[in-house]
Amino acid sequence: MRRGRKLWQTILLYAIVIFWSFIVLFPFYWLFTTSLKNPLHVSRGPRYIPYGDFQPTVKHWQYVFGQQKDTTLRHFRNSLIAASGSTILAVIIGSMAGYGLSRFHYHWRFPPWKNDDIAFWIISQRFLPPALFVVPFLILYVAVGLVDTHIGLIIVYTMFNLPFAIWIMRDYFNSLPTDLEESALVDGATRWQAFMRIVLPLSAPGLVSVAIFSFVFSWNEFLYALMLTNFDAITMPVLIAAQNNTRGVQWWYISALTLTAVTPVVLLGLLMERFITKGLMAGAIRG
Repeated sequence: MRRGRKLWQTILLYAIVIFWSFIVLFPFYWLFTTSLKNPLHVSRGPRYIPYGDFQPTVKHWQYVFGQQKDTTLRHFRNSLIAASGSTILAVIIGSMAGYGLSRFHYHWRFPPWKNDDIAFWIISQRFLPPALFVVPFLILYVAVGLVDTHIGLIIVYTMFNLPFAIWIMRDYFNSLPTDLEESALVDGATRWQAFMRIVLPLSAPGLVSVAIFSFVFSWNEFLYALMLTNFDAITMPVLIAAQNNTRGVQWWYISALTLTAVTPVVLLGLLMERFITKGLMAGAIRG
């Protein structure tokens, strides 16, 4: 009886996993098949099976990586520079700020805030809609000459990544015992040496999870990339949105470019999945 019940539970679990996997993976399959369809097949409605419902073609991929190769690679490189630069800054600044909130005790007289209040104020900055800052950033960037530059995108992406990075790293540092740090300080190490040589190596899962989420946010960001660039620093999301001309929305090119843009992020997430789980769960499982 118990064995039969366990068997049915296993079957139900696998059924749920398979069903959910289908829901998650079907959009990628749809993008892939659309990138292989002629415009006529796309306009005629849903067609799912290559060589059955439609005759596939690779001419759209040849266009994206042939005639438009330089444009595609330039925008891909712009996204990579902006996302990587902001991720590095967010990890560095976020880890130091998170460590300070975890190991030192602050008390402001006005307003009467302590560490938890400061941490909540930092994460509350993510509650504000990004569109609220577009015009101020645009005016500022025009004044200082940062419009359509990589450094301009890196700065704005770092600003939006930092609250999340600080919050996650603070919780992760709170989950680490202080014994090793205190032993190092007693042996003559400085606080900075203890942080670099002991705390950071132990915090690898948290650092990786922050880096991945920061990278994904920066890679997919559209609004600021649209408003603060016009040619040299245009990123992949803006290029994808631009596949709309007088002939209408070119879904076949959008599908090919979207798959190109999403592949690095998906591979990164799959490779670092175990670090993401450990990093996000560290604060939750703290006794």
